[in-house]
Amino acid sequence: MTDETSDVELDALWNDFHRVVNMTSHELSEWLRTRHAHEDSEELPEDAITGKGRRVLAVLQKRRMDLTDGDVRVMRQVVGMVDEQRRDDLAPTAGEAHWRHRLMSVGHDPLKPV
Repeated sequence: MTDETSDVELDALWNDFHRVVNMTSHELSEWLRTRHAHEDSEELPEDAITGKGRRVLAVLQKRRMDLTDGDVRVMRQVVGMVDEQRRDDLAPTAGEAHWRHRLMSVGHDPLKPV
C-alpha cells in the first residue's frame, strides 16, 4: 500500500469500517446477488454483483495487512456514507425501504443490532 495513511489512522479506519459494516460477507453476498438478479437476466447471480458492494466484499475477505490503496478508499467511502446516513447512532432503526437497501448494498443493515 502506497497511501499516506499512518498505521494509527489505518487501525482506526479498519475498526470504523468493521463497526459500520454489520453484515457478514455471506449476508452481503446473498443480498447483492438477490438485489441484482433479475428474472430476465442472463447473468449468473455472482456476475450480477457490481460496484461498491463487490469492493466491500473484497475488503471483508482480506486481512488488514493485505489492504490496497483502493481498499482504503472504499473503506473511507463506506464509513463516510454510513456515518452520514446514521450519524453516531447505530441502534437498530426502521426507515424507508430504499434507504435501508442503499445501506445494505455497502454492508450496513440498519435493522441489525451492531
